[in-house]
Amino acid sequence: MLQEVHTIFQTFGASVVVPLIIFIIALLLRVKPKTAMMSAFYAGVGLTGFTWVITEFTPVITKVVRQMVNNTGIKLPVVDIGWEAGSLAAFGSTVGLSFFVFGLLVELILFAVGVTKVFLPSNIWNNFGYMIWGTLAFYATHNYWLSLGLEFFMLLYSLVLAEIQADRWSDYYGIENTTVDALHNIEQVVPAILLDPLWNLLGFNKIKMTPKDFKKKLGVFGEPITMGIILGLILGILGNLSSLTTMKAWGQITSVAVQLAAVMTIFPLITKVFAQAFTPLSAAIDEQQKKKTHDKQNNRYDKKRWFLAVDDGVGYGESATLISGIILIPIMVLMAFILPGNKTLPVVDLIAIPYMVESIVAITRGNILKVVATGVVWFSLGLYAASWLGPIYTGAVAHYGVAIPTGVVMVTSFNLVARPLNVLVFAAFISENPLWITLAIIIYLVLLFGLRKYRPQIWRYLNKMAAKNA
Repeated sequence: MLQEVHTIFQTFGASVVVPLIIFIIALLLRVKPKTAMMSAFYAGVGLTGFTWVITEFTPVITKVVRQMVNNTGIKLPVVDIGWEAGSLAAFGSTVGLSFFVFGLLVELILFAVGVTKVFLPSNIWNNFGYMIWGTLAFYATHNYWLSLGLEFFMLLYSLVLAEIQADRWSDYYGIENTTVDALHNIEQVVPAILLDPLWNLLGFNKIKMTPKDFKKKLGVFGEPITMGIILGLILGILGNLSSLTTMKAWGQITSVAVQLAAVMTIFPLITKVFAQAFTPLSAAIDEQQKKKTHDKQNNRYDKKRWFLAVDDGVGYGESATLISGIILIPIMVLMAFILPGNKTLPVVDLIAIPYMVESIVAITRGNILKVVATGVVWFSLGLYAASWLGPIYTGAVAHYGVAIPTGVVMVTSFNLVARPLNVLVFAAFISENPLWITLAIIIYLVLLFGLRKYRPQIWRYLNKMAAKNA
């Protein structure tokens, strides 16, 4: 049964399965069939557009990063080969497939009984983010039930984090009653909240560094397309420092600049198409809330308000998100070289950094300086997390049929596993020590109790902190 489900999903792919799920959800929300059908079409077209752009642009960035690395002459043993290898391993393991099938049922139950106000099945494709951790745990312990329990526990705490940031995310990215919940990107809620007061003490909130400020101060040089050219030139030059006197180098530099400008211009257009898939659904949720509360204005802090989980591609193309992510690419390569004891070299997944910073962008109201500062701190810790996990990750992906590139000692995914919080939870479970596992569960229960009891106060605090940004 598990293999048959895997075959169906792999055969049709996200661009078919996700629209079908959105169509069904839209009908359940009493959206008109014609509108529901168009929502499904927009989702399929948007996901296809995301795939095309990322597929074309990833080799461009990867080549430049490899040249940066070669120019230094430094060799690190754990190399980031992209999230796809982890996804293949997750779907190749029995414990991973078990979660993919039964996880959907649990997600529905958690929503139905009110444990969470985030409806996750609408973003089922990102379940591989939970599956990879169960796969790694099973490879390390050979304990099926412990590994499956880890997957479900990570689901529970990620739903708490998704709901904490839901109001800020939907407000900033402009799609009411939606949020993101991909496990590999949601834990950034924690550093975004904890570090924000520190950045305010340092005066970061008073520094005007948002796309709107860039446009106002820099004119045409603040436009996304021009910012893409400038950032592309910088990346290209950094990748060709040893050959700047050659025509070939400048050919690549200018090519990277134009291609990055294209991404900065095209991706927001694709995002708008994809977002249209969720607009009717979010409107239907709004209408239901108004009917339940008999409130025509609908209170955003209503404890009964619920959210639809959407693919984080919705936020990727937003200007502050994309600019912050691109700025962090060379910074994280530099950090990989200078951090003492680090063994991980981020390469392929660097293009995924805009996905990784969405929660930080939403919580800081698009303050690029805060986003970059938070990213440097958290993703640097993530490099250590990936370094520690390198042997397990390499063994697991090789065991489940992924070929390890020639000349590479160990592999990782900067997007999937360079996650300090996720690694701490993983370490607690694979220790098989009841004390550590119980402690993790207690922390989750405290967070859940606080969220259920004080959600309006939490959201008001986050909005108050966001409003402090110039």
